[in-house]
Amino acid sequence: MYVKLVLKNARRSVKDYLIYIVTMTICVALFYSFLSIASSYYRPDIGSEYDFTLLSDGLKAAICLITLLVLFLIHFVNRYMLQRRQKEFAVQSVMGMEQKIIGRIFFAETFLMGTLSIVIGIFLGVFCSQFITALLLTSYGKSYELTWILFPDTVLLTVCFFVCSFLLVGMWNIHAIQKAKIMDMLLSGRENEPALKRSRWISGVIILFEGLSVWMLLTGIQKVWFYYDSRFALPVQIMFWGNILFPAMTLLWSVLCLIKKKKASDSTLLSGLLVCSVLNACTAASVPALTKEYYLALGSGTIHQYLVFVLMDLLFFICAFLYLAGSFLLAWKEKSSKHRYRQEALFFFGQILSKLNTTSKTMTLICITLVLAVFLFIAAPILVNWASGYLDIRSMYDVQIYSGYNDVYEEENLPHDTYNLVTDFLAEHKLEAAYDCTFHLYLPNKDDFHSRSKYDFPVAAISLSDYNAIREMLGYTPVSLAENAFTTQWKSIAETEEIDRFLESHTHVATDAGTLTLSKQSFYEDPIGETAYNSYTNVLYVFPDKVCERLLPVMQNRYITTKETISYENARQLEKIFTAEYPEETDKETSYGIRLSTLQINSTKASNFILQAAMLYGAVVLMVICLTILSLQQLLDADQYKYRFSVLRKLGVEEPRIQKLVLKQLGVWFGLPVLVAVIVAAVVIAYFVQSISAEISAYIGVTALLLQAGTTVSILAGLFLCYFISTWILFSRSIHS
Repeated sequence: MYVKLVLKNARRSVKDYLIYIVTMTICVALFYSFLSIASSYYRPDIGSEYDFTLLSDGLKAAICLITLLVLFLIHFVNRYMLQRRQKEFAVQSVMGMEQKIIGRIFFAETFLMGTLSIVIGIFLGVFCSQFITALLLTSYGKSYELTWILFPDTVLLTVCFFVCSFLLVGMWNIHAIQKAKIMDMLLSGRENEPALKRSRWISGVIILFEGLSVWMLLTGIQKVWFYYDSRFALPVQIMFWGNILFPAMTLLWSVLCLIKKKKASDSTLLSGLLVCSVLNACTAASVPALTKEYYLALGSGTIHQYLVFVLMDLLFFICAFLYLAGSFLLAWKEKSSKHRYRQEALFFFGQILSKLNTTSKTMTLICITLVLAVFLFIAAPILVNWASGYLDIRSMYDVQIYSGYNDVYEEENLPHDTYNLVTDFLAEHKLEAAYDCTFHLYLPNKDDFHSRSKYDFPVAAISLSDYNAIREMLGYTPVSLAENAFTTQWKSIAETEEIDRFLESHTHVATDAGTLTLSKQSFYEDPIGETAYNSYTNVLYVFPDKVCERLLPVMQNRYITTKETISYENARQLEKIFTAEYPEETDKETSYGIRLSTLQINSTKASNFILQAAMLYGAVVLMVICLTILSLQQLLDADQYKYRFSVLRKLGVEEPRIQKLVLKQLGVWFGLPVLVAVIVAAVVIAYFVQSISAEISAYIGVTALLLQAGTTVSILAGLFLCYFISTWILFSRSIHS
């Protein structure tokens, strides 16, 4: 009998379970599709130079960890269904059915719908996994073909995770139904909305913001005391004093509102703090930007500290703005009689204002989560392309051997080795070298040998013949120099302003072999790798060979390109042998290192894909959670609004105008948190992009970045529209039934 009752209730309530089924199906499909490439049965053809174990293990851990967020979503959706069916449960209790049995029947219904979602989601995940596989093989530079395979271990893991989740949440539902009072269930949905007043959470937020303002004020005073100079440019002076003035204004405003507590309302206090948070965020955000532009000696610790200030100010802005949204709307309503009495405006204002007090906290959390989701969507391709572009610079040679003199204090301990160990290994494994270049890096002045200050290491020099040999390896044209001339080679990350400023102040270079003059072709930017430069420098001198013969060689490197790609196993073996013979730290304090392009490409591509997959998966899960909560809130309220809309119909309001009211109401509840989230996320992303503008220019490109941003915005807009339209359709049906 109970089985028939479960099936009957499930068929009758399928409309109510629609959002539940859709949401669970999306979660299952995402879980399966991302984990499918971590299956032990998955054997992609990526070549012998790659090891797939690192990627599959790392991805499985990342996806399973992020999927724990789905537990919260399952719990929330089940709680929604529980609230929606409370009257039905009360009637069943009055008819004599035990509440324990009612709870078990409800659990069976939700489990049945969850099982249906698992089945549909797995088959949908097989389709979605094709996109993940295509993304993987594209990142490894391999061709892609459709393969419709169901991986048993991934299916088992998916079923186990979601079944355990349903069981865990179902036990909570049974307990909640058992403890619920029949009268409370009968009267559910009839409670009046509480009066609009300050809640505990906003009081805690204000206290935390006041503490942050004290911290910002003390930090601003400290920076002015140690770093301020009246000769600074006007923007820098505004930055220094603004980071004292605006936090002080924040504290002063709070004190004034506290003194005039009877006259000043809570909204007055919050409105002033809202303005102060914007001013604080602007001045705090100017610190990293102006430090970079004017080369201020504030240090990375200060930059990170002010980044924290910016994030905290933005979080407070979200909390205060959404909490005050009702006050702003109420003030507009009271001051604008034209809009207040226009058509059904009073009904609309009543609908919105009646729920703001109970939903401001939820909307704030949704908004903050949406900001995180949008940032993950945008930042994922930026970080991955940055790492991929940097990989091209780091792995330009099949074998890179380099040395360092940072801890060497005696000249006789400087490296002078041809690294024949590598030559023997390549010959043993029949790996023929296409190019092989061993060269020294020199100091222009011997006295600079003991200059070891961080970020103040002397610029190293390379001989013209060695420089041309490297350029030949990379397919560049050779360069020439006059007898007493020199030129410069720059890293890809170096900005034009930095190059111009350096060359302007280094038209002549004094060396131990005489003074050299800057050549007409003063610089080259063709990438030659990262290990050809001295520590903490972005430039390399190129001197004539005769000059370098009289200079002190401090580093000895060797670059090799092979005719055939070195396999992963051979690369691991060579790295192990070299590290055993040339450890990073030796008795003579000379440091050595080896970079094999096979290992670099393998680890970087695996890490990039794990990072990208985890960030995209996390962003989609967060978006689904937020949009599901927004949707279910409105569908739950639809039952309460059913009577209100029926009154409108009896008063003669036409159906198109009622539909317009529904659209406006859903537009506010969906649009308000989403719009605030988009604005804050745009500020965060713009600041993030500006802080790494040099890396974007060097490794990604502005055009590629804009294309990725456009694609991301399209995906987010599509997901938002799907949930909005679905909610609108179900809401309209609900108020008509």
